[in-house]
Amino acid sequence: MKRKSMGRDHSMCVQPMFLIGTRDQAGQNNFAPITWLSVTHDGQEYLIVISLYGDKKTRKNVQATGLLSANLVSVSLLPLVDRLGNVSGNDGEKTGMACGVSEGEVLPVPVLDESPFVYELEVAGSVVTGESETFFCHVRNVTVDERVDMTGEPDLTQLDPVIYSGDYHSLHRHLGTIGDFLQ
Repeated sequence: MKRKSMGRDHSMCVQPMFLIGTRDQAGQNNFAPITWLSVTHDGQEYLIVISLYGDKKTRKNVQATGLLSANLVSVSLLPLVDRLGNVSGNDGEKTGMACGVSEGEVLPVPVLDESPFVYELEVAGSVVTGESETFFCHVRNVTVDERVDMTGEPDLTQLDPVIYSGDYHSLHRHLGTIGDFLQ
């Protein structure tokens, strides 16, 4: 394999998409598409790590309440993602979504009824870097579509997640588990 330099400005970070659900002080739900989501461990438990850039309503809501949901985006949710990603919650333009919203089972957070996998999260701490704030969150509950087999490691193809790296992508088949390709 021969490689070529792409310079410093080219970035490809393959990540699943989530719609981050928050609620403002007036009780208005807000959802924003975010791909900057990862996981870390604090020595005791796993923490979900979410970075929010700029002056987004989502960021303000998380700062104010310390609560949020992370709703995995499946392929069927892409029309909603495009709508929510192209209007500003700061202008109140995200009302009237064509998708059901429920209350979290453990936390008072908005949850998308059509998301196949949802985290209910509580902020443990945050770090500000430039115009971004990275939130480290305790997982307080996880809900999964009952049609998805969660025995053992989940088959991600059943969740049909959208993968983002500048464009939208999806998964179509399960390739195996760790150790299956040892020779």
